[in-house]
Amino acid sequence: MEPLLNTEISESGGEFIDMLCSEPSAAKSNDPSLYLKYNVKRGLRNADGTGVVVGMTRVGDVRGYHIDDGDKIPEEGRLYFRGYNIYDIVSAVQREKRFGYEECCYLLLTGNLPDKTRLDELRQYLGSHRQLPYGFTEDMIMKAPSRNLMNKIARSVMASYSYDDNPDDTSLRNVYRQSLNLIAQLPTMAAYAYQAKAYYYDNRSLYIHSPQPELSTAENILYMLRPDSKYRESEAEILDLALMLHAEHGGGNNSSFTMRVVSSTGTDTYAAVAAAINSLKGPKHGGANHRTVSMVEEMKQNISDINDKDQVYKYLLKILRGEAFDGTGLVYGMGHAVYTLSDPRAVLLKQKAEEMAAETGREREFRLLSLIEELTPSAYLEVRGKDNVKCANVDLYSGFVYSMLGIPADLYTPMFAIARLPGWCAHRIEELNVDPKIIRPAYKNVCKPRPYKDIDSR
Repeated sequence: MEPLLNTEISESGGEFIDMLCSEPSAAKSNDPSLYLKYNVKRGLRNADGTGVVVGMTRVGDVRGYHIDDGDKIPEEGRLYFRGYNIYDIVSAVQREKRFGYEECCYLLLTGNLPDKTRLDELRQYLGSHRQLPYGFTEDMIMKAPSRNLMNKIARSVMASYSYDDNPDDTSLRNVYRQSLNLIAQLPTMAAYAYQAKAYYYDNRSLYIHSPQPELSTAENILYMLRPDSKYRESEAEILDLALMLHAEHGGGNNSSFTMRVVSSTGTDTYAAVAAAINSLKGPKHGGANHRTVSMVEEMKQNISDINDKDQVYKYLLKILRGEAFDGTGLVYGMGHAVYTLSDPRAVLLKQKAEEMAAETGREREFRLLSLIEELTPSAYLEVRGKDNVKCANVDLYSGFVYSMLGIPADLYTPMFAIARLPGWCAHRIEELNVDPKIIRPAYKNVCKPRPYKDIDSR
């Protein structure tokens, strides 16, 4: 199979584009004082940083603080799927030595925990629907590979519309069907998208392994990604944990809210899921796990002893001052919009990451992550002058776990999308069936009226 790429981007008309950018009003920012004047909730945030309440949900809940007499009081983070604490779900799965992601899918989509029969039926359904339609892999993935896999899987989801005999029906039964099919197929789309990217862009060998119906989602991912399709049970278990922890995170996160906004218009499932994937791609959202890994790699290259507290602390100061890494002044993997004292996903994944680091001989890297978690709050206080509570978020450890599993960095954010799909679909179902009202917020126009000039007088 020969590469079919045409990667040249035409620069014709570049001077005209430069001229457009130079227009004085092209990207004019608003005076920050106007946000206060007109009580604009920038980013749908209140003045104290809490989110503006725009709806109700029974799908998931994220708690990291409480309000007492108007003050925001930090507390240990809690995450609930349909009212069940994530700690309880994970504890049961690990105690019973089984995979839990499929159970989370059933719980999120239906609102109830499955019994053994229902869980087996879900596994069988997913297993029998993991294969992509005939011709899809070659026509929709191989013939149009992408450097960024999030764009590729979003396109693959959109293309699935054309393979559906009933794509626009938003009835409950049809949306369930579409949701389950996408949950089954998105791992396959992502695995094949990576293989296409590796072959066409990185000049590496092409491996296309068919998904196995008897394997769990986590097992299938490892099976399809690895050239020899081999994996250890412990590897599949920690990947399954990562999928569980990312499966849902309330309706207020950007991609879930995107899913609800787009679904509120009455559009099809494929359009709504693709929109959520595109939202997740951003480095301020799902793409943060990739940024975290890149930041840690830079620290490893520039710190002589990555387990020396003083050296790590000094480098964190440089990052916060915008003198190192990407210049944003952000320590990726630290801090969260809701969680304050702890992120339960980070707590649970850190435990398994430590065990796996010992197995793979990467204890020093794990120690570096632990030091980032320990030292960032003090560094933040020194640089910003604010005693802001900053806990590690799940991104600090998820990328490290993926790297120990041999999952390529290109797939870190797609793994997030695969995991989050059942949560997105649950929010879509709720939006379509509980509160069918189009989401339409308002923007304050601060541009003053201007007299129109004829073209000859401009």
